Amino acid sequence: MKREPIRKKRLSDEVRERLLEEIQEGHLAPGATLPSERELMDAYGVGRPAIREAMQSLQGLGLIHVRHGERPRVAEPQLDLLAEQLALTMRHVLTYDPDILNQLKEARALLEVEMAKIAARNRSQEDIAELRDILKRQEEASGTTIEFMKTDGAFHGKLSEISGNFLLASVIKAIFAWLERFHLASVRQSGLERLTLDEHEAILEAIVAGDAEAAGEAMRLHLTRANELYRRTIADGSA
Repeated sequence: MKREPIRKKRLSDEVRERLLEEIQEGHLAPGATLPSERELMDAYGVGRPAIREAMQSLQGLGLIHVRHGERPRVAEPQLDLLAEQLALTMRHVLTYDPDILNQLKEARALLEVEMAKIAARNRSQEDIAELRDILKRQEEASGTTIEFMKTDGAFHGKLSEISGNFLLASVIKAIFAWLERFHLASVRQSGLERLTLDEHEAILEAIVAGDAEAAGEAMRLHLTRANELYRRTIADGSA
């Protein structure tokens, strides 16, 4: 494929965009070896620093693998890496733009209510046993904020996995990671660990019964309570 020389100021960004376009259009498929630095320099009319910066950027995005002594290769698609990158980006956004938090919670509620419904339809006996074990460990972790949070995330994460949709499960896990700070503020307050456990139990029992609507409603009530709690906490200035 013929490549047009680059004439813009941000040479490395332009190289990255050109290579990204070739990857997305299928000219460079997963596993394919990229041209050498010299070939890219000649093709784009830029120096070695621009090529190397572009490669570092693509590697940071998880789109290529760079190994010493070898040409870079296009990476295989990895949804878990996508979720990790989303979590890091959103954590940064939430730090400096707290207004986005309400939108994030709304998105989480929409997804998790549907995931609870799917879990009620798709759950196996093994899934139920694992969920019960998670709730048992969460109850044992009461009074220990970090451990309680880990099992909280494990419960919601397991529900998303039951759907069999890895993309949705990854997104929900990423959202939970984004909201980690909010959850920590919630469970620190007296009596709320027991309330969380009771709500999780209600969700689980609806799933055990195979009642999709009840499971979705139990999840909706759980998340709505959490969202209302957050708003009151912020209003009281106690977060």
